[in-house]
Amino acid sequence: MNMRRAALLGLALTAGILGTSTAPALAGGPDAAPLSCGGQTIDTAAPIHYRTEALIKAPLQTIWKLQTDVENWPAWQPPVTSAQRLDSGPLRPDSSFRWTTPVPATATTPATTLEITSTVHQVEEERCLRWTGPARGDGLGIDTGTHVWTFTPVADGVLVRTEENWSGAQVEADVATSTQFLGMGLDAWLTNLRVAAER
Repeated sequence: MNMRRAALLGLALTAGILGTSTAPALAGGPDAAPLSCGGQTIDTAAPIHYRTEALIKAPLQTIWKLQTDVENWPAWQPPVTSAQRLDSGPLRPDSSFRWTTPVPATATTPATTLEITSTVHQVEEERCLRWTGPARGDGLGIDTGTHVWTFTPVADGVLVRTEENWSGAQVEADVATSTQFLGMGLDAWLTNLRVAAER
């Protein structure tokens, strides 16, 4: 197992989803238009991208508050060990936050902490969010990730969709594995959000 794959495996272990089988595919089919917020999408030219969705049977206001109260993420997302807003007030364009997730030791990498610094670019109250940022840790680096979330009220609750891409030489050296682990992380995030919102 090479260093890149081992580091990605460590990230998946941290998310508590080892053994989950997630195919690197887009929800809605490969021809589905990318999610957007304020007319902006992920980097559609990036080779690593994943899209997924979940029906959450909870009020939109509850789901929105959980997702946008960044500093409280560790209370309902076990993989997030710290989260700090770098500004104050409601999330808005140019808001930024720094959050961490541990990556356990593997056969080829030491235990480390992945630090992600995210900057919000688009936000529409209770409709959508889009942020970007790098992630850094010993043995794992993502130069840029772009993440879009949409929230659509439906008859049974709220359809929450998310789509993200990663770019950078290290993760692009093994696109299939990187895409698989990106998908596992997004699916786990949605599961945690659903559980917290439906409590």
